[in-house]
Amino acid sequence: MLPLAAESGQGGGTAFILPPLYEIFWAAIVLLLILLVVGRYALPRLYAVLDERAQRIQEGLDLADKAKQDQADAEKRATRLVDEARREAARIRDNAQGEAKEIIAKARTDAQAEATGIIEGAQRQILAEKQAAQISLRTDVGMLASTLAERIVGEHLSDTALSERVIDRFLDELETMEPVEGLDASSTAEATR
Repeated sequence: MLPLAAESGQGGGTAFILPPLYEIFWAAIVLLLILLVVGRYALPRLYAVLDERAQRIQEGLDLADKAKQDQADAEKRATRLVDEARREAARIRDNAQGEAKEIIAKARTDAQAEATGIIEGAQRQILAEKQAAQISLRTDVGMLASTLAERIVGEHLSDTALSERVIDRFLDELETMEPVEGLDASSTAEATR
């Protein structure tokens, strides 16, 4: 194809490579007009669109960074809240265990005091019943001794002081006597009646 273009051209082969000067001039003017129109109208719009996209991208990156920061802060807060909740639960558990121990100790103390009171009351009642039984026994034994002495002696003891001394001496002798084997103190007292 090149050889044909060189043959068809007038006067030389440089016309094909280098266009005529007027074409270069008009091409330069058209190119300048295109550049001027594009530079004046299209490039600002293109730059505005690019700037807007860059701004949106930057905002997206900023939002992503902020979201990451917020997520990290939320995780830290959640971790802190969980730690605080665990500490609070441990404190509550320790307080509850302490209160339970105090309640148990107080209940034991109250039960001990109540048991001591019941035991003391029972001991007082036993002592009172024992004293009443001793008085009753002294009276009964004294009357039996008086009756027995009257029968043995054949006289009535009219002197109460004398009869009381006789009764007391008789009871003292009974208390100092050794118990008979096989008999306890209550059966000995019953046997003396």
